[in-house]
Amino acid sequence: MFFNQLGVIGCGLMGGSFALALKKAGLVKRVVGYSKSPSTTEMAKRLGVIDVAAESALLAVSGSDIVLIAVPVSATEATLKAIRHMVNPNVLVMDVGSTKGDVVSAAKRALGKQIDAFVPAHPITGKESGGVQNADAGLYNDCQVILTPLPQTNADLVQRATDVWSALGARVLKMTPENHDAAFAAVSHLPHLLAFAYFQSVAAQPAGRDYLSLAGPGFRDFTRIAASEPAVWRDILMANKAEVLIQSQRFRQALDAIEALLKDDDATGLEARIRLISEARAQWALPAPRQPK
Repeated sequence: MFFNQLGVIGCGLMGGSFALALKKAGLVKRVVGYSKSPSTTEMAKRLGVIDVAAESALLAVSGSDIVLIAVPVSATEATLKAIRHMVNPNVLVMDVGSTKGDVVSAAKRALGKQIDAFVPAHPITGKESGGVQNADAGLYNDCQVILTPLPQTNADLVQRATDVWSALGARVLKMTPENHDAAFAAVSHLPHLLAFAYFQSVAAQPAGRDYLSLAGPGFRDFTRIAASEPAVWRDILMANKAEVLIQSQRFRQALDAIEALLKDDDATGLEARIRLISEARAQWALPAPRQPK
């Protein structure tokens, strides 16, 4: 598997890391990149992330046999409309959006019959600090990548997408866009929402600054994701609003149940509830890292 040209639209952390990873693996001859901000594209070229800076998204796709769209999910439709004249069944087009239902709907509207060339993807990875200056060739190693192909998606391109992510060290799973969005509302989108709200609830108190000065590693770890990129998470939460609200209600019910035990001075019941939760958490673990070959 070898690509003559990668077209990257969005030369930030995710797009830049993909370009570096393909280069490091020897899977691509040339990388052409485009970003809305010319300074970003120029920085990507200066850092060796891309080889050629394109003046438009369409020019980044021209001549490419693999395309990665790494833009905010709200910009997916406009981006796909801008490149659709260069999309054909021989070009693998992927995104890296954290929501998939809205991305798939946008792709259907933008691409029409050319939707068969689009393989929606979501790499479960990232860094607290974005930007091409933080691009990392190893970002996708040992991460999960979720593919959500449609029934009409070209099966050969789905396999090619699976192969390229696997070659970068990722573990590839496939599911429907609906199942993806329900799952990630629970394990990613709601935790971010809670972190934002919780940090604000502490910091906005009259004595909030004093409280924060006393916080330790537990508070740091619990609120780490509250420092995430605002525009990115605005788009994600709005795009997956229905599923996030479902999960928020379930969290509220769990919190209400624990609060009721406190209000009733039910120390025995409180300990029993915490024990069940603690034991369940102790039994859960992230997938073990892939062993080097």
